[in-house]
Amino acid sequence: MGLFRSRKVYYLYNPNTLTYERVYPSTKDRFFAVLRHLSSGILIGAGVFLVSMYSFRSPVEVLMEKENSLLQTQYDILSRRLDEALGVLDDIQERDENLYRVIFQARSIPESVRKSGFGGTNRYDYLMNLSNSELVMESTKKMDMLSKQLYIQSNSLEELFSIGKDLEKRSQCVPAIQPVANKDLKQMASGYGMRIDPIYRTLRFHSGMDFSAPIGTDIYATGDGKVIASGWKQAYGNCIIIDHGYDFKTLYAHLSKSLVSVGQKVTRGEVIGKVGNTGKSTGPHLHYEVLLRNQPDNPAKYYYKDLGPEEYDQMIQLAENHGQVMD
Repeated sequence: MGLFRSRKVYYLYNPNTLTYERVYPSTKDRFFAVLRHLSSGILIGAGVFLVSMYSFRSPVEVLMEKENSLLQTQYDILSRRLDEALGVLDDIQERDENLYRVIFQARSIPESVRKSGFGGTNRYDYLMNLSNSELVMESTKKMDMLSKQLYIQSNSLEELFSIGKDLEKRSQCVPAIQPVANKDLKQMASGYGMRIDPIYRTLRFHSGMDFSAPIGTDIYATGDGKVIASGWKQAYGNCIIIDHGYDFKTLYAHLSKSLVSVGQKVTRGEVIGKVGNTGKSTGPHLHYEVLLRNQPDNPAKYYYKDLGPEEYDQMIQLAENHGQVMD
């Protein structure tokens, strides 16, 4: 008895009747047949899907790739522009520090303040999970640096603008003439810097300039200000100190006589005392100091109101050539 199949219709040969009899499959056979076909379809579909997924990109993936490429290009451009902006800002800061602040004699802004960073090591951790995280973090850091340095520079320019508005009044207060009549420069005795002590014969720092002159010679205020000291001051002898504001003070020592009192306001060119030989002094002269922020500064820098370029150069040479001071 043999089995014969035609177009998925099954026949079974019956030797008794010598005929083929049609065989009807059971429900179980039909279930497994359907399951086989379904499994085959699923496997073939999954294979096609995997091949398509790894071989062909979807329109969404293509669009996302283009967007990521465009975003990276934009960050590259932003990073370069930030570098250019920081370079321009560096130039402005340098001019601000070495030109404008020198001209206006404003306080210096330390590099540690201008270039200070941000606290905390985890400030940019939230960017770590982004694509191109290093580029994004670097651009963000540059943006933060630029923002902070611009804020500091803006405040600096506001300060200089305020000083500039007050420039006329300030110019009257800044020490700008010699404290004794010395047009011929013959009164110069010793300059600012390392000099030989006249008593101890040792090298020491001389914080002012000495002008030799007869006792009783007029001494002039070198800028507008207010007298904050008038009297005896240790080695200085009879001494006058004037506060000119704007971080400037001047000191006049070894006087024979003071003509002003504490609290009195004086103007540039006003006679405030007489040359003497008091205190630690080896002869009649005036010891004159300029103090900028309570630190001695070279008085020779402040004679531009009554000396021309040639006279100024001559005075500097005379001051340098005198190695011994008079106090």
